Amino acid sequence: MGTPGLPKISIITVTYNAEAVLPTTLQSIAAQTCAPFEYLIIDGGSTDSTLDLIQQHQTLISFWLSEPDGGLYDAMNKGLRHATGDYVWFINAGDSLHAPDTLEQLTAFWQTQPTPDVLYGEVMYVTPQGQALGIRSAVTPLRLPEKLAWRSLQYGMVVSHQGFIVKRSLCPAYDWQQYPLSADIDWVIRCLKKAPIIKHSHQILANFEQGGISRQRLKQSLWDRWRIMTVHYGWLSTFWAHAYIVLRSVWFLAKKRRWY
Repeated sequence: MGTPGLPKISIITVTYNAEAVLPTTLQSIAAQTCAPFEYLIIDGGSTDSTLDLIQQHQTLISFWLSEPDGGLYDAMNKGLRHATGDYVWFINAGDSLHAPDTLEQLTAFWQTQPTPDVLYGEVMYVTPQGQALGIRSAVTPLRLPEKLAWRSLQYGMVVSHQGFIVKRSLCPAYDWQQYPLSADIDWVIRCLKKAPIIKHSHQILANFEQGGISRQRLKQSLWDRWRIMTVHYGWLSTFWAHAYIVLRSVWFLAKKRRWY
C-alpha cells in the first residue's frame, strides 16, 4: 500500500503466542485513514491462535512468516530483511498506533518538511484495557528531547522504540547475540549516528502497554545497557551518566509522592 510521491513506511510487528494482545495492534493498523505503508508480521512459531488471527487479516498484511527464531531482536532483523518501505517502524504485538489519523498526520508532516533520516515522537502509556496513563515523558523520568542526537541516549533510553521511525537504508542489524535483552538501545544509537537529519514530529505516535520483566532478566538487561553505553560513550562518561540517572529517578519518585 502506498501513495505516489510520499515515502512508504514499513510497519513491522513481532509476535509469539500473542493471541491476547495482537488484536489491539491489528485494529489500530486497520483503522488508519490513509495508507502510505506496508505491514509485516514476523512470528516466532506461535502455538496458540496467533496464526489464525494473522490469516484472518491477510488483506491487511503485506508479508508474514512464522518460524522459530532467536528471540525478539532476531525476529526484528527478519522484519528488516523483508521490508521494502523507505522507512521502518516497529509496532510490536500489544502496541498500537496512537490514533486512526496517525499516518495521515505523518503524511502531512512529510508534505511540509524536508525528508528526515529519523522521525521521532511521543508514546502514550496505556493500561491493558487501553486507558491512557499519560505520555512517556510525563509518567517516567525519561524526557523526550526537543533535539534528539545519539549522545542524548547517554542518559537513558530517552526516545521510545515505538516512537522512532528511521530510513530503512540507514538501519543496521540488531546485535541480538551480543545484547540479548537491550539490543534496541544499541540499534537506536547506531541509527542516530548515521542520521544527518533528525526531526521531532511533535505528535503522539504510538500507544504502549508496559509489561513486567523478571528480576533475573532485569539484571541482565541492565548489564547489557551498561556495556552498550561504555562502547558508545566510554567508561568514565557512562559512570557519571549512571550516577545522574539514579539521582534523576530518586527525584522523580519523590516528586510523584508529593503529588499523590
